Amino acid sequence: MFARKDVTEGVCAKPISRGGLGVPITELSGVGPKTAKALEHLGIFSVNDLLLYRPRRYEVPAEQRMIQELSSGKEASLDVEVVKASIRRTRRRSLTILEALVRDDTGSVIATWFNQSWLLNKLTPGVRIQLRGALERGDFVVRAYDIGCEPLADITPIYPASEALGTKRIRDVIQVALSYVSGLGDPLPAGIRTRYQLPGKADSLRALHAPRFIAEAEIARKRLAFEELLVMQVGLAQISRGEIRDASSFPSSGNLVDSYRKGLPFSLTPSQESVITEIDSDLAAEQPMQRLLQGDVGSGKTVVALYALLRAVEAGKQGALMAPTETLAEQHFLTIEDICESLDVSCSLLTSSLSTVEMREARSLLGSGGVSIVVGTHALIQEGIVFRDLGVAVVDEQHRFGVEQRHALAEHKSSNDPMRVPHLLYMTATPIPRTLALTVWGDLEISEISKPPAGRKKVVTRWVTHERSSEAYMRLRKYLEEGRQAYVVCPLVSASDASDSRAVEDEAERLRESELSGFEVGCIHGQLPARERRDLMKDFIEGKIDVL
Repeated sequence: MFARKDVTEGVCAKPISRGGLGVPITELSGVGPKTAKALEHLGIFSVNDLLLYRPRRYEVPAEQRMIQELSSGKEASLDVEVVKASIRRTRRRSLTILEALVRDDTGSVIATWFNQSWLLNKLTPGVRIQLRGALERGDFVVRAYDIGCEPLADITPIYPASEALGTKRIRDVIQVALSYVSGLGDPLPAGIRTRYQLPGKADSLRALHAPRFIAEAEIARKRLAFEELLVMQVGLAQISRGEIRDASSFPSSGNLVDSYRKGLPFSLTPSQESVITEIDSDLAAEQPMQRLLQGDVGSGKTVVALYALLRAVEAGKQGALMAPTETLAEQHFLTIEDICESLDVSCSLLTSSLSTVEMREARSLLGSGGVSIVVGTHALIQEGIVFRDLGVAVVDEQHRFGVEQRHALAEHKSSNDPMRVPHLLYMTATPIPRTLALTVWGDLEISEISKPPAGRKKVVTRWVTHERSSEAYMRLRKYLEEGRQAYVVCPLVSASDASDSRAVEDEAERLRESELSGFEVGCIHGQLPARERRDLMKDFIEGKIDVL
């Protein structure tokens, strides 16, 4: 369907290894350990993951302008020559500004980049450079660039990025990966492609990352989505035919969960009791539990999840809870650690932040059965992690894991009995209509905690425009004066040239000095050391921090 030139022509890449697109990203030319680690933080572990990493948007060509023709705030492209460049340090160690004086036949302007100091060595006097960006406060803020005589691409994909890996670097790595798709086979039969007028997979991947026009990118996206859904439906059909291994059965609850119930400082709600009854029924069977538990934040899903984990422990098995981020995993661990200790149940935390010695010890305890419940991130499914006897696995915020990652835990082999798989409980706070859930997760039974615990006030959600955010903070201040606490969530860790969204480090500092002065404002994010994150969360729980 796409008549197009191979966009990767001329790109150098290592010969692809056996295993096709499933090869590790470290085999890509130009991808070193630092880049590989940054990609892994984005959930990209293989060439296939990289090629399926979809742009969040596309930038269309900006109008070519001369410097003298620039208008404030209006997107434009420049063809300029570098006069000189330098780094401007800021008070914040996490922010550097690269400034380059550039000129054309009509004048000169300062071009600025944020946190891209490595470009300094390339911006030598006399170098020609293509820039795309906008004039802001007298400086030309660069959003895309190309060093040399070649013009910028007609359509530029913009990828979800991180502080450690910008969208341009991701784009460059993907261009290398695209050279691998030339001889790629197509998992969709020719008859299906013809019937639904779908392009081939190789052409779709090229069009997704280097489209000639936006409509072409959308056709590619739909074709790849079709393949993903079809593969999933085929997998669900296999499961429905009974092509699945057995699990251990736990016929009835015992003294451990009775003690757990009695130790809770509250009574379980009817909704929680109903879900527990459904879980007990699943655990009594040898067919593995496949259940989706949904409920609002604060509805009590973790209490139910811990019940399921303790059912495994009292049957002599192990339990695992997997969360998508280290911060969330640590939060779960802090929630259940004291409860497990009171029940004399060993509990540990397993994340990639552990030192080599700590990781080795954690693996040993899991393999020997020295720990009964483990809470962790993707580290739970990494190579080398073997449970002695995993009975129940819980996956929180399951929509944030890929299909293969969720299934990796579900198919985890235990050294004690490698022929059996664990019972699996997924959790989500995202409200999903039952009919949609059955369509998307056809292999799962659906449970819902429909009502919050007694005494919970109604959750009120309000939307406030950016211009009125100060007003919202002043309203928040009144609640803090009453002894309440608050969360403030920002999309970035620190300022980035890829977004004008607020950064958590900047916002915390600003709030301490302005709207929330006089209150204790803590700042937490995934890049902090694990111990510091846990201390911050503990201080918040103990009321030492007013706003986190």
